Amino acid sequence: MQRRQCLHALLILLTFSCCETLNAQQNQTASSHEIEVVRNVAYVTDEHERQRLDLYLPTNRSAEQLPLIVYIHGGAWQNGDKAGGNRFVNELVASGKFVGASINYRLSHHAIWPAQIHDCKAAIRWLKGNAEKYGIDPERIGVIGTSAGGHLVAMLGTTGGVKELEGKLGEHLEQSSRVAAVVDFFGPTELLTMNDFPGKMDHNAPNSPESKLMGGPIQKLKEQTNAASPIHYVSTDDARFLIIHGTEDPLVPFDQSRKFDELLDKTEVSSTLITIEGGGHGGFRSKEVDEIVSKFWNQQLYKTEILIPEVVLKQPRR
Repeated sequence: MQRRQCLHALLILLTFSCCETLNAQQNQTASSHEIEVVRNVAYVTDEHERQRLDLYLPTNRSAEQLPLIVYIHGGAWQNGDKAGGNRFVNELVASGKFVGASINYRLSHHAIWPAQIHDCKAAIRWLKGNAEKYGIDPERIGVIGTSAGGHLVAMLGTTGGVKELEGKLGEHLEQSSRVAAVVDFFGPTELLTMNDFPGKMDHNAPNSPESKLMGGPIQKLKEQTNAASPIHYVSTDDARFLIIHGTEDPLVPFDQSRKFDELLDKTEVSSTLITIEGGGHGGFRSKEVDEIVSKFWNQQLYKTEILIPEVVLKQPRR
């Protein structure tokens, strides 16, 4: 029985990893001469090896200061790497209208929550602290993430003023970690209710990704787990959201995004939910989805008058 459970957990972890790799590999068409990449920059000096980021700088800028798009990887808080960020920022950076970044953070076997959000906030503060050097407008920062990365960007979008989650990492503590806009691809938003809908995973199990993140079974750590759930921080001053999720996601229930979007709307925070009918845990990146994301960045970070309606898209055929 124990061996079967271990194999099942490994299969789920591989599923997370494969979705992350697939999303990272699609449509990497930007030319290298249009982008300068600065790799493995420490956003916390002389600390953990995971506290590094990559910068993607346009070689032909449209302005001296540009909006920044920051990618945060998924992988069940257990694996994944910032290298996948090129898929999400290359085309934007190559246009000359954006700077890009992709960050690593400590995984759950390195440190339990709230280390992950402390790292993400430290990275945002570092980027703001170095905004002049890299031609970044610190007031126009968007974040994008998938799965566990979706959870972390949703946390960034809802906790800009929550001192308890700031941490004390890095040399730019005077900077705010607040971001302007969030693209959340199928991220968990309420960890204690993930088992309310059937799927491939027992999220309450001691060896679930959520329990490993929290350092114990989440139903026995309810207060701490609620404190790691974006839905409990929604307030009127949150970032603007674009949420994309498949209705047949076997790992992160679609209801996580539906309820989150409803609460954001009720709180009068700008939020748009794009539903992928029949979509699973990722694997539905398409030209149509990419165009919606690009429109969102231009709408929110360039204030262009673009209408992005809440729509239901079909799962792309493979």
